[in-house]
Order: sequence, then structure tokens, then C-alpha cells
Amino acid sequence: MALSPELLDIAKRVNNWGRWGSDDEIGTLNLITDDVVRAAAATVRSGRRVPLAVPLSQQGIQTGMIPGRVNPLRTMVALNWEMFGPETVATSDDTVTMGLQAGTHWDALTHVSHTGRIYNGRPADTITAHGGAAFSGIDKARHIVSRGVLLDVAGARGVDRLAGGHAITPEDLEVAEEFGRVQVRAGDLVLVRTGQIQLFLAGDRHGYALPSPGLSVYTPEWFHARDVAAVANDTLTFEIFPPEIENQWLAVHALDLVEMGMLQGQNWNLEELAVACAEEGRYEFLLSAMPEPFVGATGTPVAPVAIF
Repeated sequence: MALSPELLDIAKRVNNWGRWGSDDEIGTLNLITDDVVRAAAATVRSGRRVPLAVPLSQQGIQTGMIPGRVNPLRTMVALNWEMFGPETVATSDDTVTMGLQAGTHWDALTHVSHTGRIYNGRPADTITAHGGAAFSGIDKARHIVSRGVLLDVAGARGVDRLAGGHAITPEDLEVAEEFGRVQVRAGDLVLVRTGQIQLFLAGDRHGYALPSPGLSVYTPEWFHARDVAAVANDTLTFEIFPPEIENQWLAVHALDLVEMGMLQGQNWNLEELAVACAEEGRYEFLLSAMPEPFVGATGTPVAPVAIF
């Protein structure tokens, strides 16, 4: 179903098409300037590092709910092979088959389309079976390093995990800012914690998938007003699922990726990070979240690291 009139109004208010030129392919990543990165680097004090990716294995997050998005299948293609003859140095190699968005990942701006368009007004049919995304593939997002900010919505509400039907509102984000004594600013990479990943970590893949808390359709305007570079969270669907507005499926995806040109990340493990932020007494850090540069891909695995 097409976006409702209310959501089309929001789309007009957050639209960034042409903001960085008609040839732009990276959207809000343009907001990560040299000055932003220098300021982000200045947040490093203790050197403490916190990994944010889930393990990649056959016991991963995917349940089959999304066809083709298979958990990583790793097999050996060489096992102690003495490639230069007996008693020479031996090598072992692996190969992997997986959905690029199976685990902790970034969605490229081409991950969704609506009304036949992707970011910056380009036709959706520029994504083809053999070539993938001709424009705005994840390989165009060449460096994603900036100040990271954790908005611990669950912690701010005094719970370990938000209820499955909780739609995170702009008010929730502002309460989380106050909780962390931090203000989101231009060029930030914002991480929104719901606690939902706890279900997956406890072995409940189906419970993790559905129902899920997530971002409301009213949050894109909040991120747009603050010039956020990208947003990631600890859920499978990113936005609340099932949707808060009947039949408006993946509306937040459409607003963020298509209209605003803002990357989204899903399946990020923010549990250790929440503990580290509380112990360090601050909810800002340097965040390195470099995408694997699969040419023409509409998403990619990522192994983010927060550095205090």
C-alpha cells in the first residue's frame, strides 16, 4: 500500500533530494565532515573498546521469515594444504554463503523504494538482477566513522527491554538524551537501544523478530532536524513491527532511506555498550562502523566498534 497522506506530508518535510547535488549518492553521510570526525576523535580518553556485532554463524538471527536472507554458512575450501609441496607452509581457507543483511548490518539507501523511486529521485529500476544498485550501492558509503551517541530508551524508561508494541517517539529520544546527559548533533551516528536483542542472545529468535519495538514514523523528522548522519538499533526490523499505522509497512524505511537518504542499521548488540556508557559516565564515543564495500549491494555486514 502507498504511503498515507499523513506520511507523504512527513516525506516532504524530511526530503533531502538535491540537497547535496543531483549526483549525490550518500545522503546524510555528507554530514560527517572533517571537522565532525576531528571532534569525534577527541571523545577518545580511556581507549576502552566495545564491539557491537552479533556473531556470524548458522545459528544466527534469521528464521526464514524473510526469504533468501539466510544465516551465514561457512565451509572449508582448503585444510592445511601444502600448496608448494610436502613439508612446505600449509594454508587453510574458508568460504561463506549468507544474506548480506543476515546479521549486524547497514541498509544501503537502495534497500527500499516507494512509488518507483529511490533516494535523490532516481528510478527504482536502476537496481537490476545482475548489476545490483547502479546508484547508491553500499560501496558508495566508503567511510562511516563519527561521534557515536547511545540513546538508551529502555534504560531511560527504567526497564531492561521495551515491550514488543512500543513505538519509540521523538519524546522517547529526548528523554534518552537527558538520561545520558548528551545532545545529538549534526554528523552523529545515533544508536537507539530497546533491549530487544536480549531475546536473540537468550536463544529466542522468533520472539526477537516479532513483535518488536522500534522507531515510530514520527522519528524521521527528529533525526532530520538534528542532521543525524545514520541511525542503528538492536532490532530485526528497525521500526516498530507490526506497524503502528495499519497497513503502512516499512514506512520508516521509506522516510529514512528514500526521502532523507539516511542509512539505517539493524541487529546491533547494544547491551555491553549500555553497561560501558553507564560505567564511563558518558553516552558519547568514537564509533567506527565501516561497511564491507560490496559493489552494487543494497546492504552489508558491519562489525562496529565503540571507542571511549
